[in-house]
Amino acid sequence: MPEIPLPEKTLTVAGLSESDLLARIFPRLELDSRHSAATLLGPGDDAAIIAAPDGRTVISIDTQVQDQDFRLQWPSGYRSTGFDVGWKAAAQNLSDINAMGATATSMVVSLTLPPDTPVSWVEDLADGLTAGIRGLGAKDCSVAGGDLGRGREISVSVAVLGTLSGGTPVLRSGARPGDVLALAGTVGRAAAGLALLESDSADDSLSPEQRKLVALQCRPWPPLAAGPLARAGGATAMLDISDGLLRDGTRLARSSSITLDLDPQTLKRLAEGLEPASDLLNTDPLGWVLAGGEDHGLLATFPPGIQLPPGFTAIGSVQATGDSESPGITIAGHAADTGGWDHFAD
Repeated sequence: MPEIPLPEKTLTVAGLSESDLLARIFPRLELDSRHSAATLLGPGDDAAIIAAPDGRTVISIDTQVQDQDFRLQWPSGYRSTGFDVGWKAAAQNLSDINAMGATATSMVVSLTLPPDTPVSWVEDLADGLTAGIRGLGAKDCSVAGGDLGRGREISVSVAVLGTLSGGTPVLRSGARPGDVLALAGTVGRAAAGLALLESDSADDSLSPEQRKLVALQCRPWPPLAAGPLARAGGATAMLDISDGLLRDGTRLARSSSITLDLDPQTLKRLAEGLEPASDLLNTDPLGWVLAGGEDHGLLATFPPGIQLPPGFTAIGSVQATGDSESPGITIAGHAADTGGWDHFAD
């Protein structure tokens, strides 16, 4: 199993007590000086206390596991930093709250660490988590607590709580025939970055454009402002694109019992930005657009005739599903293979 390379005399988590390690992490999460307004009681007791003035709490949880969701060293030679893993842990979980049209208010984090994990890597992870919350614009969110454990590989689980602030959540099940299908954020870029990381193209030989794609795999940028804007703008259905446009779009289609029809010209434009990677790897970039996940953009449907909220671009339409057809995805009326990522099938 790959390990983080250790210089001589590097302090590892085995050399500290749990209290000592937490004492190094807490200041990096600003837990001693700053909480979100929703965090009534942070670390120090058996559980945090979070306010829910709306009377409802939106909650989601996700996990990153070493060698399943990230590698400490990739075939290209790139080494995942703790900062990368912390940022991505924040991003993917904040995106799920965003997809409901809600705003994140607090997080709890569980870390499982091998004893030989450098303490500096864990501190870097805490920095990445904080930077992700700040950099992505989740200004009402802070880390309220968590847990440390020992295991054979690094595992980072984050649970995020959010609020609807009196509004109605946007579900996957509300799309109607005639609606406009729209995208906020990007698709395919993180998948192109992953392909570069998994390739034998040396990391230090990549162009600046190729490095930007790698960065979007390691540190995605979900459009957190777009979720609440979509809800306020009348979105009828919405979800986070974490497993690919086709796979996640099919989930929305099945929940709403409709068919999503994608515009091929729009898909072509989305693929054009991936040419720095596709030219190097001799790959059709459209495959990344359709099946690549982890950009954490938003796929949403809106009633016809309304102005799309800022950040959204129309990419297709919602069609009624025929009596002999199953809900799913078409491209210009032709059936499309779902593709995408499946944790257990792939």
